[in-house]
Amino acid sequence: MKNNKLLLIFTRNPELGKVKTRLAKTVGDETALEIYRFLLKKTQEVAQKVIAEKAVFYSEKITENDQWNPEIFQKHLQLEGDLGMKMQHAFEQSFENGYEKVVIIGSDLYDITPEIIENAFENLNANDVVLGPAKDGGYYLLGMKSIHKPIFHHKKWGTASVLKETLEDLTDKKVFLLEELNDVDVFEDIEFHPAFQHFFD
Repeated sequence: MKNNKLLLIFTRNPELGKVKTRLAKTVGDETALEIYRFLLKKTQEVAQKVIAEKAVFYSEKITENDQWNPEIFQKHLQLEGDLGMKMQHAFEQSFENGYEKVVIIGSDLYDITPEIIENAFENLNANDVVLGPAKDGGYYLLGMKSIHKPIFHHKKWGTASVLKETLEDLTDKKVFLLEELNDVDVFEDIEFHPAFQHFFD
């Protein structure tokens, strides 16, 4: 293994009507898909600059010959179940494969940077868990050095209570919080964001 650090990226297969469904209620399925592809490209560009091994976890099926170069990105399929079960499985698999620091991000965050991800890995030196709080009450990044199973269970994923409940599960651990960012779920998240204006011209 070249590197003891692994960056996991959870993505949805970009299919019409299956991505950014809350956003699609305002902008329509076609534009929602275009925006998701745009977010995927941004996530890939950011991830490529991070000094770590990288793995993409697909929601439906592993796609060959797509934007994720297999020489850079390992390709895996997300497990069945809710988001917590999927994430727990991905972390467990990563630790079993010998990685010592594992960080997961999604693919709907335009404002993430390589520096934020590197900062997460760096802060795992002195902390058990690193979290990136999202403005909607969830989190956009989770980093760990070993598995903490309670954080993956009994959560209403996608709701405003996820970060708070996760922190309650980690009261006996050293936790570092990164800067708060806004992930893209609904139209209001991008309505005035300069990077997205060309979708509405």
